Amino acid sequence: MSSLFLRPWRQSDAGALMAAYLGSPDLERQLDARAGTPEGAVRVVRDDLGWDPRTACNLALEVDGAVVGSVGISNINERHGTAWTYYWLAAPSRGRGLAARAVASLGNRALADLRLHRLELGHRTNNPASCRVASAAGFKPEGIQRAKLRYGTERFDVETHARLATDPPPDVPLIDLLLP
Repeated sequence: MSSLFLRPWRQSDAGALMAAYLGSPDLERQLDARAGTPEGAVRVVRDDLGWDPRTACNLALEVDGAVVGSVGISNINERHGTAWTYYWLAAPSRGRGLAARAVASLGNRALADLRLHRLELGHRTNNPASCRVASAAGFKPEGIQRAKLRYGTERFDVETHARLATDPPPDVPLIDLLLP
């Protein structure tokens, strides 16, 4: 890879978002269905993928000029110093450690700059790849939430993980963040 960084989403990324959504059928569980149309993808970037350290911080993962994924935190609670972490990658970019690097990179920045103490995330228990991302990014497993998510008529258990400011940093190469 010649260039790799995390940066705020831009309206011009809507096409990449739509391509990722349409080319990765499992993303329909994570992304708003509007992401599958040109107009909808523009709205998702504008309305859902912004950068505001008080509420939610979303970054596009750019590899060699192409947006291939996203990482973010939301539900930022300044009083308790907590936030929820999430991520996704387009199918062709998976399996190279990019998600773990992106999650670890944003995690380091959020814990330091936003003075958070605890970052949380969860994944379906039938998604071992997401569990590997969480572990590699320094998030420790904490337990199972039974039947937490519903997609269609099917319910899924969720394994929760957390990374604390007092935990050792993860042993993955970090990605540069280009922030506003």
